[in-house]
Amino acid sequence: MQRALILKFGAIGDVVMALPAVRLLYEAGTEIDWVCGNAVRPLLDCYSWLNVVEVDDRSILTGEMLGRAKSITGLWWTVGRKRYDLCATLYYDERYEVLSLPVRAERKVRLSRSSREHMLIPGRSHADEYARVLLGREDGCNATSLAPVRPDRLPAVQPLFETGRKRVALVPAGASNMMRQQTLRRWPVENYVALAKALLARGWEVVLLGGPDDVWVRPHFEQIDVVDCLGALTLPQVILACDQCDVVISHDTGPLHLAGLSRAAIVGLFGPTDPGNFLPRRELVTGIWGGANFACRPCYDGRDFAPCQHNGCMYQITPELVLLELNGLLERKALGIPSPPRVVTPGGGIAEPARQNR
Repeated sequence: MQRALILKFGAIGDVVMALPAVRLLYEAGTEIDWVCGNAVRPLLDCYSWLNVVEVDDRSILTGEMLGRAKSITGLWWTVGRKRYDLCATLYYDERYEVLSLPVRAERKVRLSRSSREHMLIPGRSHADEYARVLLGREDGCNATSLAPVRPDRLPAVQPLFETGRKRVALVPAGASNMMRQQTLRRWPVENYVALAKALLARGWEVVLLGGPDDVWVRPHFEQIDVVDCLGALTLPQVILACDQCDVVISHDTGPLHLAGLSRAAIVGLFGPTDPGNFLPRRELVTGIWGGANFACRPCYDGRDFAPCQHNGCMYQITPELVLLELNGLLERKALGIPSPPRVVTPGGGIAEPARQNR
């Protein structure tokens, strides 16, 4: 049996988008070792076919020199004792190559902005691009995109009580990691509040999802009867909570990708980032790409955003438009009408029809 080593600490979205390609490696008869940070380990532990190697990524990325050296040498000791057919460092920054220095592998791969072969091409689904890079696929026509890979051993306990009402999950914060805040990704919190009020007026239930760093939005919803799960759920529990919702509404952040692993319909909100890269490619997923006719869209280059003070692309997406797309998804679901992933613009046109996933 062949063996592959995947070096990808996080973030949540990156890990979820890399999983379909890694699954293809596994299905081809490859044993998988995945080096990850402690934040995403609870998610990767839900995949029975992965051997998870946890590292102190906070120490490696932001720690003092002594702690960083200790963490790296500990990783070297773990992975340097095996021989691999493939060692994939899924980062552009060449400094990450130090992590794989003692690894013996027939083929070593790192993302590169100077080599098309090892670059994630802008506008294409990152799940497909990871597969092209890892499997050495031809850069040719593909009829379908890779769908998210649902975990095969999620917890049995459901995190939400059943109420019999329609339930919508909102993700009003997020868009940050230990290295930087990416606030331009966020849909304005006041729009989430307006949307929550409109849904509650229908008699629906509204659930707030997010991590421990997202509780800053809680005061905005104090006077609204929402189910507050901010910082209360593990990553696997977020997937299960999404399963219990009819629709998840989120801008481009980690829980959007966790929702992609669930059975819920999704309305994803995009502006400075390209939904062609990041929208989960499965049934019942619609992306709304704000900033129609903006010359500056998208402004995210894979690492940084433009120095924008307006964020007009996200403000262009109105709560009324989100409700319209939400209604359409639920209607198609109720009628059993196929609903392949698609991207719409605030002007009403389809910006980029996303192809049906496999």
